Amino acid sequence: MVTQKAEPPTTVCHVVAVPYPGRGHVNPLMNICKLLLSRKPDILVTFVVTEEWLGLIGSEPKPDNIRFRTLPNVIPSENGRANDFPGFIKAVSTKLEAPFDVLLDQLEPPVRAVVADSYLVCMTRVGNRRNVPVASFWPMSASVFSVFSHFELLQQNGHFPLDLSDLFANIGKKKCH
Repeated sequence: MVTQKAEPPTTVCHVVAVPYPGRGHVNPLMNICKLLLSRKPDILVTFVVTEEWLGLIGSEPKPDNIRFRTLPNVIPSENGRANDFPGFIKAVSTKLEAPFDVLLDQLEPPVRAVVADSYLVCMTRVGNRRNVPVASFWPMSASVFSVFSHFELLQQNGHFPLDLSDLFANIGKKKCH
């Protein structure tokens, strides 16, 4: 009986990971990518961030099969976004889609899947247009997800908006014991 050597795979599963450009989103998605690669080393991950965020990512060693690509800085800077947070959110939801679409055309090997932060709905649109599956990544706790998913119940049951007038009216009047 002749045994044959196992042939190495000729194709690599190429996954693109796109975190929301904000603190608390980039690192968790990077950690998921590292965990994925520790179990399935034949995957190539392209981690996509803005040019600014590439400079903010730490120098911690990354697996060889994670590479970085950037989108242009078409959104407000991380340093001043608190000055106009609604404007930042609007820019993220409207200005990242087109450069991401262009970037996907440039990537080799062809992209087999996208993992995108749940707040980046535009990445799902790009994946749908290209017939590329998109997995939604939620970096926050399950309780936050539940509140967002059932927000209408908070409103229907009178739990939102909160009336804090009594709380603020009594500040300074009560003594702490």
